[in-house]
Amino acid sequence: MSWQPELDEIRRRVALSKQMGGADNIKRQHEGGKLTVRERIDKLLDPGSFHEYGALAGSPKYEGDTLAEFRPANFVGGTGRINGRRVVVGGDDFTVRGGAADASIGNKQGYAELIAHELRMPIVRLVDGTGGGGSVRTFETMKRTYVPAVAGFNILMQLLSEVPVVAGCMGSVAGLGAARVAASHFAVMVKGSSQLFVAGPPVVKWGTAENLDKEQLGGSDIHAHESGAVDNEAESEEDAFAQIRSFLSYLPQSVWQVPPRTAPLDDPHRREEELIDIVPRNRRQGYDARRILELVMDRDSVFEMTPYFGPSLVTVFARLDGFPVGVMAGDPYSIGGSLDSAASDKMVKFLDLCDTFHLPIVNFVDQPGFMIGREAERQGTIRHGVRAMCAVYQTITPWVTIIVRKCFGVAGGAHGITSGLNLRYAWPSADWGSLPIEGGIEAAYKRDLAAAKDPEKLRRELEEKFNAVRSPIRTAEAFGIEEIIDPRDTRPLLIEWVHQAYEIVPTQLGIRSRTMRP
Repeated sequence: MSWQPELDEIRRRVALSKQMGGADNIKRQHEGGKLTVRERIDKLLDPGSFHEYGALAGSPKYEGDTLAEFRPANFVGGTGRINGRRVVVGGDDFTVRGGAADASIGNKQGYAELIAHELRMPIVRLVDGTGGGGSVRTFETMKRTYVPAVAGFNILMQLLSEVPVVAGCMGSVAGLGAARVAASHFAVMVKGSSQLFVAGPPVVKWGTAENLDKEQLGGSDIHAHESGAVDNEAESEEDAFAQIRSFLSYLPQSVWQVPPRTAPLDDPHRREEELIDIVPRNRRQGYDARRILELVMDRDSVFEMTPYFGPSLVTVFARLDGFPVGVMAGDPYSIGGSLDSAASDKMVKFLDLCDTFHLPIVNFVDQPGFMIGREAERQGTIRHGVRAMCAVYQTITPWVTIIVRKCFGVAGGAHGITSGLNLRYAWPSADWGSLPIEGGIEAAYKRDLAAAKDPEKLRRELEEKFNAVRSPIRTAEAFGIEEIIDPRDTRPLLIEWVHQAYEIVPTQLGIRSRTMRP
């Protein structure tokens, strides 16, 4: 006898699961400007590549031996491909109990994490749910409460040291859902339609008397611009998927593989005339740091991470002759490029990410030092800054520094790993020291200036005196800087370096001795 009747019943149940929470709930999801979880997976993955697991999991109701009603699990998971590369993908189904974890069936979420861990594949979480969410309602059926535990958190933590972990915050996400977003290498929110919080507005109003709507409490303007809880902001769900695909294109499948090189489409010997005067002679004038990266890196290869949080530090992925690299640059248009507490935290995460996945690092330095002033002290800038310095010195992936302009103080001392080779090049616009001469004069000659009949005249005289020795050429005479280069030669030099770097990278594969810090 054939097993066809059973196969037909399985197909019927799979079809029922694809109806999700029903037509009314799907309509409500669309009216809110959001896609369903299955639509999201289809748009993220290469067409036809999704292979689902656990489609039969759900809450059935039987009449005798006949299935009368079926509510599918509120998590859809499986494997698929992004740009031809295999990934694990899992998403909350908001049409079923709002995607709340307490309404889950079995351990579908955890199983996705286990696939990524055991098969060494990147994982993408499309988060649109909560943790306890409806747990008070659940107590009614459980007839008891429980001691909180985050099942499988050890795997979430372990994955950060093994495979790329991406989170899309796709709706109103709270509790455990918010933690799943934060426990990632790259997290993106959709502007206007996604929110992230420890607890939603009703709980906040009860606990703090703050009467806030979802956007005021945890919109992307808060978490992408101010808190740094997520990296990027997307204009739409489609934009979020495009950013996820771009992010993954720079990273290997796992820490046991080399980051993927793409076919080089740009001239490795390209020398851009614009670089010769992009940095103004007036040290108080800014310049476009991102433009430098566009001119030096492979054309159209720059992908910026965390552009709004800690804006004095620019962090991007890019390519050099097709090889992926991580790039940092000081932005003089934001607090002069100073390293404040936010930029320090941003640096730590970015360096951990690059080092974990063996991406060589290029550091374009314009660093006047740690941010100063009362507010900077209240934010604990020195503690955050030292943490960033530790991240620099713990990095073992190949590193090269381009000193574009300022490099001052303790923060300037973290331009590279100065205890080792410290491979670096300076532009003729470079300016360095323990303090900027202008501020250093105020500190060193405080009494002289106070006693002078004409303090401004004395200040000018002192500045002229010290400006005569601030040229980087004077430093090169003492071999205090190894090489001062024509800015137009930066790209050819980095192309030569990146080929050397990728001869070293294969010797460093595997898990780092320290874990990635989310």
